[in-house]
Amino acid sequence: MSRDPVTTGNTRLLIPSLQPFYDKAVPLSYTIIRVTAGLMLLPHGFPKLFTQGVTAFAAAGLAKRGIEPALPLAWVIVFIETIGGILLALGLFTRFIAAMVAIEMLVIVSVYWPKFGWTLPGYEYPLMWGLICFALALGGGGPYSLDRKIGREL
Repeated sequence: MSRDPVTTGNTRLLIPSLQPFYDKAVPLSYTIIRVTAGLMLLPHGFPKLFTQGVTAFAAAGLAKRGIEPALPLAWVIVFIETIGGILLALGLFTRFIAAMVAIEMLVIVSVYWPKFGWTLPGYEYPLMWGLICFALALGGGGPYSLDRKIGREL
């Protein structure tokens, strides 16, 4: 029986009988992180597409902050937060989509830097999701992804 070095390293488990559980839980934990990251994008993308509208988002969300060209960038953001969120949750084109999300989050962090706070818009939330997506871009779709099922990844 081989142990996962990330989970247990060279240490012995306090309850060795849990090893079979950990062997199954570790791959599942990665899937939970990937699916959560993808699905967390949808509540940000759907309103921009269906409620507010992409043109209004471009004007109020980007151009107002001096981010230009606002309309093409708005479409990119809406794509990342809707289609990209779904693809990330499914684990399809995971590395590419996760890298796109990480870059978007880096831009958001740069806009809000150095503001930090739970009640005001700050950089901590997009920084956390950007780092998670960066890690997903490095790690790929994982064992329970469509990337793995089709046998191809970027």
